[in-house]
Amino acid sequence: MNDDQIKSILRKSKVIAMIGVSSEKKGEDKKNLKRKPANVVMKYMQNFGYKVIPINPFAVGEIVNGEPMVESLDKVKEEIDIVDVFRPSNEAEGIAKEAVKKGTKVLWLQYGIHNNEAQAIADKENIEFISNRCIKQEYQKLFQKSNPVFPVLKD
Repeated sequence: MNDDQIKSILRKSKVIAMIGVSSEKKGEDKKNLKRKPANVVMKYMQNFGYKVIPINPFAVGEIVNGEPMVESLDKVKEEIDIVDVFRPSNEAEGIAKEAVKKGTKVLWLQYGIHNNEAQAIADKENIEFISNRCIKQEYQKLFQKSNPVFPVLKD
């Protein structure tokens, strides 16, 4: 996927379902939550006009960055443009199958995440597939002409 293709995807997309947004652990300092990669990326994308729906089955109903956590993709009521994944690579195949059922246009696996089966599913269903890239960094690079630094997520 080249820069022009990614720029086009980001331009025409409005709704991102973000899988793996962190919830607040009991007794945890709220500042820690704001520093977690998915939460940082969620807030950033919201600042640029995207509706970001946080997905975390262990925190349904919690409010993160003004949005209620949703259990799973199939519980999201609106149409999803991008499914953005902050989960280990071995979970991506199952997420790809859910994304197909939901009718999403793009499956985006964050830094450090790639899964050949998920890519095959996306390709078969004509879903645009991006892996091992940060949506925040791509936005910054393509629209703000900055070269961002962001922590890498590992499995």
